[in-house]
Amino acid sequence: MRRIGEIALFSDDVAAAVTFYARLVGSDPTAQWPGGAIFDAGGLRILVHDRTSGMVGDGPPNEDHVAFSCPELDVACASLAGEGLTLLVEPRTYDWGRSAYLRDPDGRLVELSEA
Repeated sequence: MRRIGEIALFSDDVAAAVTFYARLVGSDPTAQWPGGAIFDAGGLRILVHDRTSGMVGDGPPNEDHVAFSCPELDVACASLAGEGLTLLVEPRTYDWGRSAYLRDPDGRLVELSEA
C-alpha cells in the first residue's frame, strides 16, 4: 500500500503562503529556507515552494502535486507501467531524494517518492 507522504504547493508569494499555512496548521514550519517551507500536518508533509514556470531541466514540472511514498520506487514504477500507466519522469535521484512522476486522468501531477 502506498500512502500520501506530501502535498506540494507552489506559490508566487511564499511568505504569504507560509503565514497562511502556519495559521491553518497551528504551528511554525518544521523546516524553512529562502523560497520554501515544510509543515507537519499530523504526519502529512505540506511543502510550500516558490513557483517557477515549466520544468527545471529534465526534472519534474514545478506545479502543485500529491506525493505517494513507495518503499521500492523502481518496483512500484514497473508495476504501474505494467498496468498501463505512463511515467512522465522516470525514477531518478534529486536533491530531496529519489522520485518519479506521472499524471492522473485529469492531468494532475502525481509524485512517487521512495520512502
